Amino acid sequence: MLIVMQHGATAEQIQRVVEVIKGMGYQARPMPGAQRTAVGLVGNDGRVDESRLAGLGGVKEIIHVTQPYKQVSREWKQESTVVRLPGGLTIGGEEVVVMAGPCSVESEEQILAAARAVREAGAAILRGGAFKPRSSPYSFQGMGLEGLRLLARAREETGLLIVTEAMDPESLDFVAEHADIIQIGARNMQNFPLLKLAGRAGKPVLLKRGIAATITELLLSAEYLLSEGNHDVILCERGIRGFDPSTRNVFDLTAIAVVHELSHLPIIADPSHGTGRRDKVIPMARAAVAAGADGIMVEVHPNPPEALSDGAQSLYPEQFTELMRETRVIAEAIHRRVSEPLPASIGA
Repeated sequence: MLIVMQHGATAEQIQRVVEVIKGMGYQARPMPGAQRTAVGLVGNDGRVDESRLAGLGGVKEIIHVTQPYKQVSREWKQESTVVRLPGGLTIGGEEVVVMAGPCSVESEEQILAAARAVREAGAAILRGGAFKPRSSPYSFQGMGLEGLRLLARAREETGLLIVTEAMDPESLDFVAEHADIIQIGARNMQNFPLLKLAGRAGKPVLLKRGIAATITELLLSAEYLLSEGNHDVILCERGIRGFDPSTRNVFDLTAIAVVHELSHLPIIADPSHGTGRRDKVIPMARAAVAAGADGIMVEVHPNPPEALSDGAQSLYPEQFTELMRETRVIAEAIHRRVSEPLPASIGA
């Protein structure tokens, strides 16, 4: 339920609404807007006596949120959320942010070479897995804490911000300490205890869509993060499981437009996992930006044939340079622009 205040409602009137909601046994979330403030009532069990709120001074109207998710919905907040990162970088505004780097951190030489290459091409954020959830227990599982230290070393040298995945509560604390964005991967999209902890970690969270998740399920998972007080949430379409083996996944570009309609949260796209094929990454990245994605996440490796994970979908540096050039053209055509990397001193 949303209690929309009149234009010009005083701070005292807003606070009175908050106090009444709390007195009724629910949580109150004031949300200042460009024109007026709304107060969200969290925990509505269907027994709210809205007459107690409608008669309060400064109240304009009461809106019932019809979606199963509340705080992530457009009904709850009309204005699009803009996630603000260190150095002034934003996700969800006019800029399209490019996150790029290898699937896994493999060595200092490899991650620094990748960071230098993607920064030179124009990426603003370095991706790279320190903790790797793999389908096979015999596959490379990542370098762990040492991988996080190497990512921090790459940020210090290049100024690129860092996004990397937390797999469990133990790794979450380490990732929050080293990264600028905490990634919750597809396999953990419905790991609700992990989502709750990430919602309290004090860092922006990138939430990937599960391999067989509906859009509603993705938004309900994001609701866990917001319900814990974290409003800096970025969604990611990375493909869902299908029956056609031509590509690794079904890259659901429609999800970008649907999420923008249903939710105020920004959404980026991952054409690397979405297709699983190097030759399909560039065209699908172009399509994602044209569809309105607020960013793209692309796997780039200095030498893909030697990659310890996902080499078949990783771009060569020169291919990534081509992708960046084409992405800028498409972004400008839809009146957006690609974010520039931060100076090294700021990113560090």
